[in-house]
Amino acid sequence: MSVLRRAWQWFDDRSGFSTLVKPIADHPVPRGARWSYVFGSATLFAFLVQVVTGIALATAYVTSTGDAYDSLQFITHEAPLGYLLRGMHFYGASAMMLMVGLHMIQVFLIGAYKFPRELNWLTGVVLLLVTTALAFTGQLLRWDDNAIWSIFVAASQASRVPVIGGEVARFIIAGNTIGGATLSRFFAFHVFFIPAAIFLVVGIHLTMVLHHGISEPPKAGRPVDPKTYRAWYHGYLKREGVPFWPDAAWRDVLFGVGMVIVIMLLAWLWGPPELGRPPDPSAIETYPRPDWYFLWFFAALALLPAGIEDYVILIAPLLIGAALILLPLAFGRGERSPRRRPWSVAIVLLIGITIGTLWLAGERAPWSPNFGAQALSPQIVGSADAQVQRGAVLFNSKGCLYCHAVAGQGGARGPSLTDAGDRLPPEQLAITILNGRPNMPAYAGALTPAEVNDLIAFLQSRKAR
Repeated sequence: MSVLRRAWQWFDDRSGFSTLVKPIADHPVPRGARWSYVFGSATLFAFLVQVVTGIALATAYVTSTGDAYDSLQFITHEAPLGYLLRGMHFYGASAMMLMVGLHMIQVFLIGAYKFPRELNWLTGVVLLLVTTALAFTGQLLRWDDNAIWSIFVAASQASRVPVIGGEVARFIIAGNTIGGATLSRFFAFHVFFIPAAIFLVVGIHLTMVLHHGISEPPKAGRPVDPKTYRAWYHGYLKREGVPFWPDAAWRDVLFGVGMVIVIMLLAWLWGPPELGRPPDPSAIETYPRPDWYFLWFFAALALLPAGIEDYVILIAPLLIGAALILLPLAFGRGERSPRRRPWSVAIVLLIGITIGTLWLAGERAPWSPNFGAQALSPQIVGSADAQVQRGAVLFNSKGCLYCHAVAGQGGARGPSLTDAGDRLPPEQLAITILNGRPNMPAYAGALTPAEVNDLIAFLQSRKAR
């Protein structure tokens, strides 16, 4: 121990390490800052997991359109600890998105964005933005069919921005088509630019936290008054403050280490998500689905009426961004306790219910074709009539089953045809098949008159039993 002590003293004397760390460790924090305050540091722990595992993965990942997919397969199935590292990187991204969201909710509920911590909130908003960008850019690096189609969707949405939409879309995909330049650009942003921005903003954010102090637990009837708050807060810390280390920091460390252990266990037991098929822009039997933390937004866009989709894509992000920025500027004083701010609780509940509902809808994705639907069995066809059987074969081979269900088998994008024979006369069936519908292709040039009759015969045989 004496050798270690002398080594530490030598290092500390030459580096001045303790003079840098001691003020941070000793700075007083409110005694009541308990477990609800751990989400900010947990976000930092999750980010460090991403940095460490990302560096390890980058040593084997190949940023080439011809090799990226195979390099990920090698990392997952052959490289030493590759399965664990890629799994930790995946679950670490989920943890980081979850923790930054919980931290924003906690700060909002206790009014910690009020004077003098307005910049704390604004830098937190920037961290939320760059964390989202980090998660988004990471999806493309999987370089499977789902990844490239997700970027197609993102570029298509960006192209709707007035005047500059085309340039924004070309910037996203690094040209006019997705290719090697797209992969290189996303890799550069994911590995270099965005992490550097996060380190910078985290540094500013922590400086603001040290400068203004951690906000005290709110108390009903104790509003924030910019004229008196600073003097009151410093007096409060003198009376009831405790050193950050170890009195308060142990909760941050315990929660952060526990979160890392959970990430490791998830990675070890379930591993990273399996890659889809190799990228093929000509394959239309792919319905891109983002990671779970983007799934609610994906569902919202899918459920929007086509006539208002452009307006929502353009206006909603602007309104949300403006609300987050103006919040501390417009409501920077007054009550902090949620008991005196029931509207803040109502807003959080409304947002939570909305996102949860959309997320469940995104999981079910009734609007997406079911490309894995199995052909109707003879038991479901249930008829020995040759024309009905030919129609059933066409119903399978022409992809009708991807969108329409029969006896509970098939897709949910279109209406169920289980009892089509009871509801639709042959004339209406023929018009629909030949002319199509808004979300259904017209088959006038793809079917012969005999095949149309066979399909109608099959659908007319579908009756409630």
